[in-house]
Amino acid sequence: MIFRELGHTGLRVSQICLGTMTWGEQNTEPEGHKQLDFAIDQGINFIDTAEMYPVPPQAETQGRTEAILGTWLAKRKDRDQLIIATKVTPAAEWTKYFRNGQNCLDKKNIELALNDSLKRLQSDYVDLYQVHWPERDTNFFGKLGYTHTPDQQGIPIAETLAALGELVKAGKIRYVGISNETPWGIAEYLRLAEMEGLPRIVSVQNPYNLLNRTFEIGTAEFAMREAVGLLAYSPLAFGTLSGKYLTDEWPANSRLSLFSQFTRYTNERGIACVRAYVELARKHGLDPAQMALAYVNSRPFLTSNIIGATSMEQLKTNIGSLDLDLEAEILEGIEDIHTRQPNPCP
Repeated sequence: MIFRELGHTGLRVSQICLGTMTWGEQNTEPEGHKQLDFAIDQGINFIDTAEMYPVPPQAETQGRTEAILGTWLAKRKDRDQLIIATKVTPAAEWTKYFRNGQNCLDKKNIELALNDSLKRLQSDYVDLYQVHWPERDTNFFGKLGYTHTPDQQGIPIAETLAALGELVKAGKIRYVGISNETPWGIAEYLRLAEMEGLPRIVSVQNPYNLLNRTFEIGTAEFAMREAVGLLAYSPLAFGTLSGKYLTDEWPANSRLSLFSQFTRYTNERGIACVRAYVELARKHGLDPAQMALAYVNSRPFLTSNIIGATSMEQLKTNIGSLDLDLEAEILEGIEDIHTRQPNPCP
């Protein structure tokens, strides 16, 4: 296993992070525990979850994923050797069931969210606590074309970061991270940390894959210059980069077969690019999923690549991407496809 430093924390996290968002929906508790056991045996020490999981989010299942991780943690003696990351859910139209619709990023709600997560995780602390997405109206989840709406700012970042700082002092959080953020958001978190003596963010968890390399525009420079490394989510673009959705018959129990609302990576341009990437991989005798993951693994601004799997076969393939070094000819082929159609699925 390859390890990289999480910000300037001194913590060394595995380059592959185990994502968990299918547990409690597509995966059972025993399946989640089996994935964890295998991942740890392969040297993975970094596990990412969220209070909102499993996906798709709904009131009936909310919190199951953390609970599944918690029952596994309770059986182990090596909690201090593992890096557990979770996230707080901000206010949004589609998350009104959290905390009676009061799930804004203020001190009261962040503390409630964290305490509930700790109970489900059966842990006294989390290593990395992340804001799942900005509460202000800005560009994330594929939104392009920024429109300034100063009346829709939500809780100020300064108030959120101060609340997180108190929980760091209390020993319930070791480090703070952000997710689905913009370059301005990263800059503001860093500015406030320096000016107000608040916790410095150590990571940003944003989407990054062959169909969506928008992280490279502005945010990658912050990752490199400020040691706010990328925790890449959706590295296989909801599984599309494996090639399994290129036929008319999609796998019966796959995410896109079960949940038709997930259309971010299935537009016409995206599918055309997937076909090109799959053909490139097969031309060189590579597994398309491993090629896509290996590309993410190779990025200098990456701290960890968050993989998810619903089967052990997928998990083994995904972790195996660490053994693949992409040759110059393959990298040139990837850049050629990207140049012809940059970021078809932002």
